[in-house]
Amino acid sequence: MLTNGLWTADMLRDCFQRMGSVQWTPEPLEERFFKDRDPADAAVLVPIVLREHGLQVLLTQRTAHLNDHAGQISFPGGRSEPEDGHPVETALRETEEEVGLHRQHIEVLGTMPVYQTATNFLVTPVVALVQPEFDLTLDSFEVAEVFEVPLDFLMNPANHQTRSLQTPMGPRTFYAMPYPAPEGGREYFIWGATAAMIRNLYNFLSSGR
Repeated sequence: MLTNGLWTADMLRDCFQRMGSVQWTPEPLEERFFKDRDPADAAVLVPIVLREHGLQVLLTQRTAHLNDHAGQISFPGGRSEPEDGHPVETALRETEEEVGLHRQHIEVLGTMPVYQTATNFLVTPVVALVQPEFDLTLDSFEVAEVFEVPLDFLMNPANHQTRSLQTPMGPRTFYAMPYPAPEGGREYFIWGATAAMIRNLYNFLSSGR
């Protein structure tokens, strides 16, 4: 069982190299609230930055005016385009467009199972290691902020909460991983599809360790 042990880049590489032989169960999909919306393929990058003080997961906060997932914390990524040809290409293209992180800094480890969101996006998470010598340029229309969370924090099940809320379309239960920013900063509330994809990464890594 994975608790709060330290992860290294080589440990992650090893898990993904053995992905086909690792036995694990993904989290159940969210109940779709927009059942009349056609499914849309999408991909996100799960960027794990190789910091000297430990691996960090780069996340974004979306701007408040967007039609889908406004103001939420998410991975960089978005809707697939026909010319992409593969979810990895979608994730790399969207990441560069949203936050300016160029693929020359990115080492793709592999993809996680498709996650179907409540808004009917079929999202492929692409997990990658990122060399830290990068400069970011945010798309101010889509991205309000970029921040990093220690991988050890996200891979510790003690930080995985289950919450419920009542919506106009009925009750909803979801994962949440509130992260208290260091030095007395505000709390980052990671929840919904992003938290569920992190939970899937935890399920996979804890089984493959």
